[in-house]
Amino acid sequence: MPRHNDDLADEAEEAINAADTTRSPPPASQHHTLKYHLLGPSLTKSGQDGVDQAKVSEIIYNASKGSKYFNNEESKDKTLTVKIQRILAKKRELERVESAGGLKNEMKRADDCIAELEYGRDLSQAVVHVDCDAFYAAVEELDRPELKDVPFAVGKGVLTTCNYVARKFGCRSGMAGFVADKLCPQLIHLPLNFEKYTAKAKEVRAVLEQYDPRFESASIDEAYLNVTEYCQAHGMAPEDAVSQMRAEVEEKTKITISAGIAANAKLAKICSNKNKPNGQFKLASDRGSIVAFMRDLPTRKVNGIGRVFERELDAIGVKTCGDIYAQRHFLSRLFGEKAFQFLMSVYLGLGKTDVRPVEEYERKSVGTESTFHDMSDPKELRDKLRRTAEELEKDLQRTEFKGRTLVLKIKLHTYEVFSRQVQPPKAVYTADDLYHFSLPMLAKLEKEMPNMRLRLMGLRCTHLVSIKKGDVDFFGRARQQSRGSREASGEPQSKVQLDEEGWQKWPDDLFEDAARQEQQDEIDELERLSQEQEACEATSDGPHISDDASADYQRYGNGFAWRSLLETERAEAEAAAKKNAPPVEQWTCPTCNLPQQADERLLNEHIDGCLSRQTIKEIVKTDDEQPPKRGSTPAPASTAKRKRGHPPSGGAGSGVKRPKSAFFT
Repeated sequence: MPRHNDDLADEAEEAINAADTTRSPPPASQHHTLKYHLLGPSLTKSGQDGVDQAKVSEIIYNASKGSKYFNNEESKDKTLTVKIQRILAKKRELERVESAGGLKNEMKRADDCIAELEYGRDLSQAVVHVDCDAFYAAVEELDRPELKDVPFAVGKGVLTTCNYVARKFGCRSGMAGFVADKLCPQLIHLPLNFEKYTAKAKEVRAVLEQYDPRFESASIDEAYLNVTEYCQAHGMAPEDAVSQMRAEVEEKTKITISAGIAANAKLAKICSNKNKPNGQFKLASDRGSIVAFMRDLPTRKVNGIGRVFERELDAIGVKTCGDIYAQRHFLSRLFGEKAFQFLMSVYLGLGKTDVRPVEEYERKSVGTESTFHDMSDPKELRDKLRRTAEELEKDLQRTEFKGRTLVLKIKLHTYEVFSRQVQPPKAVYTADDLYHFSLPMLAKLEKEMPNMRLRLMGLRCTHLVSIKKGDVDFFGRARQQSRGSREASGEPQSKVQLDEEGWQKWPDDLFEDAARQEQQDEIDELERLSQEQEACEATSDGPHISDDASADYQRYGNGFAWRSLLETERAEAEAAAKKNAPPVEQWTCPTCNLPQQADERLLNEHIDGCLSRQTIKEIVKTDDEQPPKRGSTPAPASTAKRKRGHPPSGGAGSGVKRPKSAFFT
């Protein structure tokens, strides 16, 4: 019996996997890929036009060569090269199967996926992504106007932001400070002042909320808005409303912002980088314009495609988003189902159109971690673990979760990362429990790696269980409603996957989070490299970024941390509002005399339930009071009752029938 072509593809994949176990890492001669990798996480930042990136990469390569950071990056690059070789071998086998008439199911499924996604395309919304221009630097210029025409950066160990003068030299955020100094010897470094930046961010947000009260803060200096309702209410075109908003932000905060306007958040994010600084770009909301826009767009421009995924896609011939279509039947086999779904939406230029406060997104985990100088003393490690558990307890209390799974993460002084996880017998959230169940994991790691030296430790709870109280307690009494509770969303767009609460679900979030984490890990490693470099340069007397400042950067400098800040801010506002709010109005049920929520429909439903329970009680009582019919034999007690120790009748040996007890009495 002839085999199905898809079976051949499965066998080919198994053969490739088996062959990969004998493949050895490539030699170090492939440093052209490493040089690109070392360019940093912010290669696509605005202001880099005209910069000789080859020269920049050569400076970074030579400056970091021989360091622990360089060795770790070299090792990761070799591992990625092996992975790409595996992907290419798998693709060759799939092409062989395709030439024999196979992969028809994959092609049909990809085309069906495209058709279904197209059916759910929503072109009715005006979504805006706003990004403050060189935010930290712009805030510093307000205090020191003389810096406007000279190259300067905020941050010493790692540049968090640099002005557009410095960007002309190749400097950018996420770059090691000593590398930036080699690119621009006259570069001025300013210390970080997050309190000042957070205060200015609040001023910007106060303007944004006038255009969309439910805007989404993506980080301290960027946000998404849906201005559809605002434009309809004021009879304005989206580009006019955004132009007005940008002018108002500049007038009230002295900060300029750039904006992208499109049919969804993914496109708006890309568009906001088109006319930076202090500009805006609108992509027409019709399918033809969107597909044409994506066709020639480099994959790296898409939020969620980092340098690793970019290299993997480039290896199979996907350099632009338009190239995805020709490879569509290979993608799920090469990268997995989630990547296939993500890339299909990228090719079509689709994305979410619902914008909501970031605090309302469903949490997958709650965690905390910190970087520190090398630490190896067992007592110091346990003290650090205890402090980490206490910090996690605060975060869990703030977010009102506990976790069924506890994860311990460590990073060695060699930049190797390890994690261990355990499932406690109960969901945990207290510092005592977090420490108690994580300590054996730390002890096991110490046994596996004697004399280990750590530079990072973190704890995270996953498989979360909410400890928020419901709207009605056990006795049916109404609890006070949260002032920040989500309003019901409109009718969902058909053929769009929804979560249990009716919100759109896109695969973007998974890839965007991964790309953000990749960038944060690289910044952490760059920070450590900078500290090593400064220690070696005895003549260096510039400002040094401390561990505390580095921890602050982790707290404020990325989307994960900004979400925590907003959650804290919202929780404090809700607590204050609850404290000052008048008591919730309640009505008393005439049947059970218990207070109920002041809602006529809910009260009627409750009364109906009370009356039903009362009727059942009366029926049971009537049955108990009726004497047994003459000649009838009492039914034997159930086996279950006998097992629980109940006598077959009334009392123990009394011979008296015990009256039935209704459930509701």
